[in-house]
Amino acid sequence: MPTSKKELRLHYKKLRKKLSEEDLEQKSLDITNQLIHLPIWDKTYYHVFLPIEEQKEVNTEFILHLLSGKDKEIVVSKSDFETRIMTHFLLTDNTKIKKNEYNIPEPVNGLTVPSQTIEVVFVPLLAFDIFGNRIGYGKGFYDKFLAECKSETIKIGLSFFEAVSQIDDVFESDIKLDYCVTPNNIYEFK
Repeated sequence: MPTSKKELRLHYKKLRKKLSEEDLEQKSLDITNQLIHLPIWDKTYYHVFLPIEEQKEVNTEFILHLLSGKDKEIVVSKSDFETRIMTHFLLTDNTKIKKNEYNIPEPVNGLTVPSQTIEVVFVPLLAFDIFGNRIGYGKGFYDKFLAECKSETIKIGLSFFEAVSQIDDVFESDIKLDYCVTPNNIYEFK
């Protein structure tokens, strides 16, 4: 099994490509059903990523339904690829979503929400290890964003696949997850 970020990134991108649409939908639903068991439902502001369909990311539409059913404030982001900074917006019925040049669905505009206000962040990832380290696409957007959040903000990775034993090249600036949820398991890193 590969253990470097680069090897793991390639390995899990390949595994994701093999998922059928039915697999993707079922696994995304299973992940959402697992989330119900987490001790996070007393919070108000939840940040959700909108999936890049071409990358076969977890379909967060189920999570959006779960959050709106619980009357939670939902926050989505827009990414600036020059500064690698994310701007967060409140998702409302009036929010227009448009795909950017990288096929990332993003809000066009709306009410901005400071990172410090966000209490729970659902984090996209390609792989994670049993220590709560995660691998994304390597651009550092989420590490920057999570560093801006309060220390008590709950960081929850969403993964179609189970944890690897270790990621070798973890940096000091990499922000660890508090939980990672897969279709079959909830990992807690405390």
